[in-house]
Amino acid sequence: MDLLIGILALACLSSFVNPDAQGNALYALRKSLNASDIQLADWNPDQVNPCTWSKITCNSDNDVISVTLPNMGFSGTLSPRIAILKMLTTLKLPGNGISGHIPEEFGNLTSLTMLDLENNHLTGEIPSSLGSIKGLKFLILSNNNLSGSIPESLSSLSNLTDLQLASNRLGGKIPKQLFQISKHNFTGNQLDCGIISSSPCASENAGRSRKSRTGMIVGIVVPLFAVLLLGCFLLLFMWKGGAIGNRHEVFVDVAGDVDQRIEFGQLKRFSWRELQLATDGFSEKNVLGQGGFGKVYKGILGDNTKVAVKRLMDFESPGGDTAFQREVEMISVAVHRNLLRLIGFCTTPTERLLVYPFMQNLSVASRLREVKPGNPLLDWVTRKLVALGTARALEYLHEHCNPKIIHRDVKAANVLLDEDFQAVVGDFGLAKLVDVRKANITTQVRGTMGHIAPEYLSTGKSSEKTDVFGYGVMLLELVTGQRAIDFSRLEEEDDVLLLDHKLQQENRLEAIVDCNLERKYDIHEVEMMVQVALLCTQSSPEERPAMSEVVRMLEGEGLAERWEVWQQVEITRKLENERLQKRFNWGDHSINNLLPMELSGGR
Repeated sequence: MDLLIGILALACLSSFVNPDAQGNALYALRKSLNASDIQLADWNPDQVNPCTWSKITCNSDNDVISVTLPNMGFSGTLSPRIAILKMLTTLKLPGNGISGHIPEEFGNLTSLTMLDLENNHLTGEIPSSLGSIKGLKFLILSNNNLSGSIPESLSSLSNLTDLQLASNRLGGKIPKQLFQISKHNFTGNQLDCGIISSSPCASENAGRSRKSRTGMIVGIVVPLFAVLLLGCFLLLFMWKGGAIGNRHEVFVDVAGDVDQRIEFGQLKRFSWRELQLATDGFSEKNVLGQGGFGKVYKGILGDNTKVAVKRLMDFESPGGDTAFQREVEMISVAVHRNLLRLIGFCTTPTERLLVYPFMQNLSVASRLREVKPGNPLLDWVTRKLVALGTARALEYLHEHCNPKIIHRDVKAANVLLDEDFQAVVGDFGLAKLVDVRKANITTQVRGTMGHIAPEYLSTGKSSEKTDVFGYGVMLLELVTGQRAIDFSRLEEEDDVLLLDHKLQQENRLEAIVDCNLERKYDIHEVEMMVQVALLCTQSSPEERPAMSEVVRMLEGEGLAERWEVWQQVEITRKLENERLQKRFNWGDHSINNLLPMELSGGR
């Protein structure tokens, strides 16, 4: 008997010294999560068997197999000690305020099938050790602040059916095998790109030398608009003959480049009926605008969310619905504060529609030229921010997205304004979504008259430098408040280049500045913006700056040096342009006696 009592006493002592490892690990998790006395109150360290605790599930062998703690309001971190729970199949802690890293030790949870850490504040990289959990089916890490690349080791998870990594700060390339997962979402990351925050123009602090003077700029602005007219006369001739019917802004369709198509992420797929109800049957009273891609309608979804619904024309993309969806998903992965976010899409046998957030301040063009009584005008500070924000958006599309995205129709009408009047570039990448084989295509160009680069007009081949040209013209829209070309004056055979006319009449830089600004601007900043515009609209695409250079110049870095070099070259070009002006009789703007002309030649 004494021996039996001794054995029992030794067993009790042993239990006291080495308490249940599962209970200890879970209690360590409670402490690391900063759980309050009310939260998980029954997780008692003196009761080391956790199978009776709330939110815990065990199997018949008292092994912990599930820990489910959604929306508990935790603020702490994840404890690596729970990695000893070898039989754990489900770990769910979504909707909390958990910060810190995902422990590398989680790779030891070899029985895990579900890991859900969505909607927290987790940072650091996704541990490559998660690739060791061969039975993992659901990996849900969306809406955190995770960074680094997606581990290649995840490609070995043959049982993975749901991978959610949206809205983090992940970069690099996505392993190809992950696209085979039936449900995946990579949107809202920095895949091969970096999100750039916005800040005001730095021209006030640039301290750059101004060796060029207003008179020189005026002398060069006139040839610029001559080039715009030169590049547009062929299409003007078609317009005059009725080939193009819009007398306000002329749009022409084109074949988009055949780029690599990659599936990225997931978007909401709306039903036709849902969007029909949202827009009141696509009522004309809800039309926000119309362009080369179709009409845009204001809509209100069933949950009262305001949206803008773009109803595409010429939608029948090669490959049908699947190809269209892939192209839409590719566009949706481009996430930047100065790019319009795509919410979702709708496809039917006869329709293609895209759904975007509604921008209550509409477009820059409408704020420049269609101001309604009571609405504020765009002041100069806002125009500078628009210039910089648009430049950063284009830099992102050209230099950071993989594959790169070319806009093809950069203009003030395609730059929207959010509630804080920040620039939001829309319609990027949409040239990919239309059927370029339609019989009624007018010419091999997509864009808007006055914004089309000469080499694009003459060859139909676009590049990022065609966007740079359009951006330069948009800068002049910001300065002047006007369209580059006014087609409403064509019937009167008057000056369609209003800016050219003003400069010729008054020969001073102030003459082109929007009178609505009421002289509330810095003329040196206007000079800087016009200089950037001229550099962007050079006739040779190779000589135009990249958008990353444009961003730096707007911030006050490198503009003076580049401008000084360019001036010397432009003096020679100006002389050549004067010869061309005489040759083509620019003075009376006749389009009836046009001779063959070199569209991509010097200004």
